[in-house]
Amino acid sequence: MTLDKNAESFPSTVGDRNAGAALSWRAMAPVFFLTLLFFLNFTARILLAPFLPTIERELGISHSGAGFFFFLVSAGYLIALVGSGFLSARLTHRRTITFSCASLGIVLLAICSADSVWAIRAGLVCLGLATGLYMPSAIATITSSVGPGHWGKAIAIHETAPTLAFIAAPLAADLFLRWSSWRAALGLLGGISVVVAVVFHRYGKGGEFFGDAPSFTALRALLRQPATWLIALLFGLGVSSTLGIFSMLPLYLVSERQMEQSWVNTLVALSRISGPFMALLAGWASDSFGPRRMIVGSFLLTGLATLLLGPSPTSWLVPVVFLQPALAVCFFPAGFAALSAIAPARSRNVAVSFTVPVGFLLGGGAIPVFVGVMGDAGSFGLGFTWVGALILAGAVLALFLRLPDRRS
Repeated sequence: MTLDKNAESFPSTVGDRNAGAALSWRAMAPVFFLTLLFFLNFTARILLAPFLPTIERELGISHSGAGFFFFLVSAGYLIALVGSGFLSARLTHRRTITFSCASLGIVLLAICSADSVWAIRAGLVCLGLATGLYMPSAIATITSSVGPGHWGKAIAIHETAPTLAFIAAPLAADLFLRWSSWRAALGLLGGISVVVAVVFHRYGKGGEFFGDAPSFTALRALLRQPATWLIALLFGLGVSSTLGIFSMLPLYLVSERQMEQSWVNTLVALSRISGPFMALLAGWASDSFGPRRMIVGSFLLTGLATLLLGPSPTSWLVPVVFLQPALAVCFFPAGFAALSAIAPARSRNVAVSFTVPVGFLLGGGAIPVFVGVMGDAGSFGLGFTWVGALILAGAVLALFLRLPDRRS
């Protein structure tokens, strides 16, 4: 199946008339500010992962119960993503982003003071709700600030936030486990989020326009495109390779591979250092070769690396732990560029709201629960092997992805 380079480009819009112009620092300022907000947003969703061995002992929960924490966050995230268009249609995208960041801080402060497992679970659903409002408005703001010829680069800069969060979260966990507790870590992040929300409200730029509220007409137009369904599934596999694996990897290495928790957190953090550079490289590659080709290559290599996490002997495990996240992050610049291509500028937030939720519920919710269940059965490694096989299947599915021609 072939697809020429132009067919993998993006539809032009009135707001993107400067598609061929070089990027300026002024034009990129909103992207950098949004990257900071995304860093806080993503860190909040993954910060429990390096604390899981400690949290399991403190709360007396099983591996599957620990994995269920991430399912709750993903469920709230899905609901917020689907409904975010109603909010941005009334508040504008910039105000929606501000509200998301402020709500995130308040929820984190509530979780850190919760005194029961059920209260924590309820807080995690609210955490998903608060963070889920961010992404549709952020993507709409970014793709309206720069031309489509630079979407891959701008989104790649934005996508350095998750990779930086993957580095910061384990290191922060190790620091707080030495000197304080996981509750203190959540409380500090919550306070920072509230402060940053106030600063963004005062000085933030971009996104000063209303989004499209989800409607039957907009939804029907999206669902008529096979690419919408396919991208949603591909996002599920992409999230599985990053967030899904990261959520359970520290617990796997500590409980089944018998590694020391402090060393595991350091190892997992160091393994993510290549992420920002790989994301930027993937963004440029996506612009040069097209999103579809980038997605196929990313899934092929990532699936093989993920599969090896299970059967690899201890002497090979550390190199695999380093290789897997470096490859996995390459999906997202191409994935979001492809997602932006299937909808006009004003409806891109709707496209994000109806495709990304499926991805995060599958990859960030169901996959950690599945791996946790396998861990309870004494087969953590086999769980990672199955996830790798699913990602490999995604490389085949991505061959059928078709994107509109920018000239159409």
